[in-house]
Amino acid sequence: QVQLVESGGGLVQPGGSLRLSCAVSGTVFSIYGMGWYRQAPGKQRELVAHITSAGSTNYADSVKGRFTISRDNAKRTVYLQMNSLKPEDTAVYYCNLARGSSSYWGQGTQVTVSS
Repeated sequence: QVQLVESGGGLVQPGGSLRLSCAVSGTVFSIYGMGWYRQAPGKQRELVAHITSAGSTNYADSVKGRFTISRDNAKRTVYLQMNSLKPEDTAVYYCNLARGSSSYWGQGTQVTVSS
């Protein structure tokens, strides 16, 4: 079955950096777009960044210039490099793979930005 496993979250001070990883198994990886989403307490899940199979990217306005999404098809992994982190970036971060009418999610990784 399709599995997505996120890692790399943690506690970081404002202005710090983290790199999230999402390893995918159980499906072809290179032909699908991948997304990173986040959900803060009491808020809806929102798209943070997306990368197509061809490597084109788009970002939420709130993270443009600070976050970078990338993928390594050989490792079947998508990354989210997060720089200049702010307290409002605190959330559970999820990766997503959309395959036809199906959508697959990882278990999420907590990112907390606090001094």
